[in-house]
Amino acid sequence: MTTDHGVPALSRSATASGGARGFRHWRRGRPFIGGLLAALGGVEMFFSGQLDLGHLHIQLGIEGLQATVIPIALVLLGVLSVTMPAHHVFYGILTLVVAIYSLVGVNMGGFIVGMLLSGAGGVLVVAWMGPAEARRGKRAE
Repeated sequence: MTTDHGVPALSRSATASGGARGFRHWRRGRPFIGGLLAALGGVEMFFSGQLDLGHLHIQLGIEGLQATVIPIALVLLGVLSVTMPAHHVFYGILTLVVAIYSLVGVNMGGFIVGMLLSGAGGVLVVAWMGPAEARRGKRAE
């Protein structure tokens, strides 16, 4: 099957796999999994502030401002680490610091789950080696 210009027409499956290939290429050039985990940890912390657990009612108030600011900061750091991979070490270290501080500031770090998600994301963002760093590491061997 060809187009009017003699160029082979692409089937739907070929264009769909090209889109998946393009996303895979984009994702490999960024600390995608680390940023995703950091953002998911922030989302989990945000919703942990809205919970009722048995007789324990968790409220946001003047003291609970941190319960809103810290999760938003973690989501923002996760998104920034994916969109600006050149600064991944800076964003990863900030993510780790905020995740550890959330243990005190946000309901025990989102009942520990959000802190662990964000902490793991921060570690992955710091440890990520971009394509240029990986090439330099291979040359040094």
